[in-house]
Amino acid sequence: MAQQGKAKSLKDLNEIRSLIKKHKKNDFLFAATGMFVIASLTITLIILFLDLIIDGYPKFNLDFFSNYPSRRAARAGILSAWIGSSLVLLVTFFVAVPLGIAAGVYLEEYAKKNWFADLIEINVSNLAGVPSIIYGLLALGLFVYTFDLGQSILTAGLTLALLMLPIVIVSTREAIRAIPIHIREAAFAVGATRWHVVLHHVIPYAYGGILTGVIIGMARAIGETAPVITIGALTFIAFLPPSPIMPEVPFINFEWLDSGFTVLPIQMFNWISRPQHAFHINAAATGAVIIILTALMNGAAIKLRYNVRKKIKW
Repeated sequence: MAQQGKAKSLKDLNEIRSLIKKHKKNDFLFAATGMFVIASLTITLIILFLDLIIDGYPKFNLDFFSNYPSRRAARAGILSAWIGSSLVLLVTFFVAVPLGIAAGVYLEEYAKKNWFADLIEINVSNLAGVPSIIYGLLALGLFVYTFDLGQSILTAGLTLALLMLPIVIVSTREAIRAIPIHIREAAFAVGATRWHVVLHHVIPYAYGGILTGVIIGMARAIGETAPVITIGALTFIAFLPPSPIMPEVPFINFEWLDSGFTVLPIQMFNWISRPQHAFHINAAATGAVIIILTALMNGAAIKLRYNVRKKIKW
């Protein structure tokens, strides 16, 4: 009996070893497949980006950034486009970021956990994956026709804010969820109110994740074309909006919010649709600028998150 039990134990041990070996093999195959796919996509993106750089390299000079669009490709620049993109993103930031962070904090820290909160969470998550053209059609009916805001910088900023809002809300909630519960319990134990816990403990610890979501949302907004085309952004514009800053009191000017505009993706679309090869070079240079800006913003998000997490002492 003892020998039979020993033989059975040895057999079970061999089966376990065989099963572990099989699982390790499957893990290796899965990891190798994933690395191959990631490497293939990365190499493809690098090749396409280098192709843009090579095609648009002749236009990488100061004149390209300081000249207005022109019917002559050699004199054409992206001055009105990059200023328009900057002003639109300024509106997007000041609308989407406060609302998104406030909504994320409320849903995670204050809202009661019931079916209504679950319904809101599902809808917010779904909105983060809605195609951008849907937001453009919504903005066209709501902001342009219903609220009569016109085809302006304000309309474009609000449209991209709608697009960015779910990303900020989801990233804020995920960052807050990652905070250990004992931090809240320790604060409550010394008599802190929920508002003080959120303001002085939850948000500072979640700051890195929230900031990452904000920057990633802005990086997505800078490259969006469909929504701003839908609301009537201009494809050719040879003037700048009024300056937001004035030399006299009250020093702030809001007339630029009602101004017509264009943005970098639309300027690129305008040039690539022309038959002349010289305009295609301008489009390649503009595309490279958009990709570089997006990469810089994503890199800044990673760096800022790393710096914030390194300073935090749990």
